[in-house]
Amino acid sequence: MLLVLSDILSAEGVKKEESRNQKYGASRSFITSRYPKHVKARCLASSVLSLQTPSPEPVSEVEEAAECEIDEGQERRKLDVSQASKLKGPEARNWFAKQFMLPEWMIDVPDRLNHDWKARPAGKRCIVVSSKGTTVSRLRNGAVLHHFPSALPSGSRKKTVPDPAQSFSVLDCIFHEQDQTYYVIDMVCWRGYSLYDCSAEFRFFWLNSKLAETGALPYVKDGLIFYNKHVLYQTGDTPLVLVWKDENSSQYVIDTDNKGHMPIQQQVVFELQEDGKLPTSDDPPVVFGCLDGDFIQKSGLLSASLLRFSIRDGGLTIVDGKLEKADLEYLGKSNRARAFADSYSKVMFQFMSRNSPLKVNDLLVSMNSSSEEDSGAHEVQMIG
Repeated sequence: MLLVLSDILSAEGVKKEESRNQKYGASRSFITSRYPKHVKARCLASSVLSLQTPSPEPVSEVEEAAECEIDEGQERRKLDVSQASKLKGPEARNWFAKQFMLPEWMIDVPDRLNHDWKARPAGKRCIVVSSKGTTVSRLRNGAVLHHFPSALPSGSRKKTVPDPAQSFSVLDCIFHEQDQTYYVIDMVCWRGYSLYDCSAEFRFFWLNSKLAETGALPYVKDGLIFYNKHVLYQTGDTPLVLVWKDENSSQYVIDTDNKGHMPIQQQVVFELQEDGKLPTSDDPPVVFGCLDGDFIQKSGLLSASLLRFSIRDGGLTIVDGKLEKADLEYLGKSNRARAFADSYSKVMFQFMSRNSPLKVNDLLVSMNSSSEEDSGAHEVQMIG
């Protein structure tokens, strides 16, 4: 069930903050799987709010708890709210951009699609956080979308229900520009209770029980997100959440340029490494090509830059399910609003959409065959 935050997030309180999109945002995530999830949620909520004002008030309880270790192989360092509040511009945006659980693109239909997966609408993703009497939303690239009062716990100065001093909620939403409405697709935290370690099935149940459905509103379809019902809320790309689109479920199956036009050739974005390689955002990454050192020097390109390429007529060569060759042409630097390179699954989904798309009938065939297998497994042959 899709939940709509039309009354819960008061429309009159929504104010666009385009100037803040350039001024504030998010850095590198220093929170690992070893880090307590309830502290991670509190750190995220507090940092969202701390980054909005030049001089945030320190919160001792959060500062005490928010000590995080980075992944092994990197120098250990700690992050608390007072440090997070000092992040500006790209560093701030990068930090928040890495707090999302990001779906891979569906290039193959998973097994037991109709049993182990739950569909949610896809769209303009954002994180919505309510705490300390205000509500803030941030886009996937970490930039601030809105700053407004809401009826969420601790979401406004006007309290209808008493909330603990450290109460906060974190919601994974889709924002619909036309009617200024947030559609809740997942719940990360509610009144300080972390749901990071809960299965998607439980999170959706909790979501339905905590937020009242306010009725159907006009909504521009933009594909579907399929959640494996057992997946925990983990930040970064995960193959247990898949996004799928076709021409009937989305206006933008194939990526468009900044003018809204579909380019003749597929365009992709990769991150330039020091050795000239062009990897995807995956972990581990998939390398699509390599730039010559002389070309890099003459073009004044820097390591870690996001670069835009087109896939020429030679296309992509896949052998035994692995990329062997990509016919790329350099176009220039990517839009500065981009936070990451494209993932392998996105490149392949876009390539398939132009050549041999995965259609809804393919999903239905998989679902039907799965149902037939399950019914056959329950049949008992009687011998008499």
